Amino acid sequence: MFDKLRGAISNAVTKATTRELTDKNFSNAVWELQLVLIQNDVAVEVAEHICELTKEKMLGSRTGRLENLTKLFHLALHDSIIEVLTPEYPLDLLEFAKKRKDEGDTTTILFVGVNGTGKTTTLAKLAHLYKKNGFSVVIAAGDTFRAGSIEQLEKHAARLEIRVIKQGYGSDAAAVAYDAVAHAKARHIDVVLIDSAGRMQSNKNLIEEMKKMARVAEPNLKIFVGDALAGNDALSQAKKFNDAIGIDGAILTKVDADPSGGAALSVTFVTGKPVVYVGIGQGYEDLQRFNPEWLAQRLMSEK
Repeated sequence: MFDKLRGAISNAVTKATTRELTDKNFSNAVWELQLVLIQNDVAVEVAEHICELTKEKMLGSRTGRLENLTKLFHLALHDSIIEVLTPEYPLDLLEFAKKRKDEGDTTTILFVGVNGTGKTTTLAKLAHLYKKNGFSVVIAAGDTFRAGSIEQLEKHAARLEIRVIKQGYGSDAAAVAYDAVAHAKARHIDVVLIDSAGRMQSNKNLIEEMKKMARVAEPNLKIFVGDALAGNDALSQAKKFNDAIGIDGAILTKVDADPSGGAALSVTFVTGKPVVYVGIGQGYEDLQRFNPEWLAQRLMSEK
């Protein structure tokens, strides 16, 4: 996990701190670090910001002692990564639903993303997490486009013993979502999880359908599900979906297989919305709460 970027960062820091840290050498070191980040799928604006923060922190703590430079550079970069990863408005999906449950309200979450990111499986993982924490859950089969999508969702739901609200293929996805919300409110179900058809961020017709789903179902939260392995494509997708419907957070899948970590490092900064969970496997338990310190430690570790 993140081996490629971790190794590249380590090499860049070592190269920067094995010579006298003159102003020229320091500027070159920061530039090299920026290139390393960009080459590992970190968005350009994110790489620039991390390097500027690192530069500021280094200049504020320079001692002139060569033996301290590596430690100082690592510490400055670590703190810069944490700063970039920390959202202005954190989101805890369990706490959010608990507060609404305590107030007698249902929590509705719409899942969006492109094809093949693992959106339906991620929805099932979150359904399992909610159920394990004492919430009642219903799922809306809002992907009425992809062949086999409803059956896939039903298999997950059967294993989790959760009801699926569905209609036939080709039916109005917004109507399915509306029916699920109405069902949940009538039966005092705590959480509604709405699946949706995967759609490319450039497909205007499908984006309009997604906007309709959001208008009709009025979800409390809209969660973008992105594939960490897609790198900069995942960032482009997240930005487009955020522009279209205003996402509240993101879940990144396949993080366990991601050698670079660029998407995980960039999504929060680029969208202004937090990464709330990361997928680290195929099992229902393989959904890990995202912690900026967790990612920073893995990127800065020399092991």
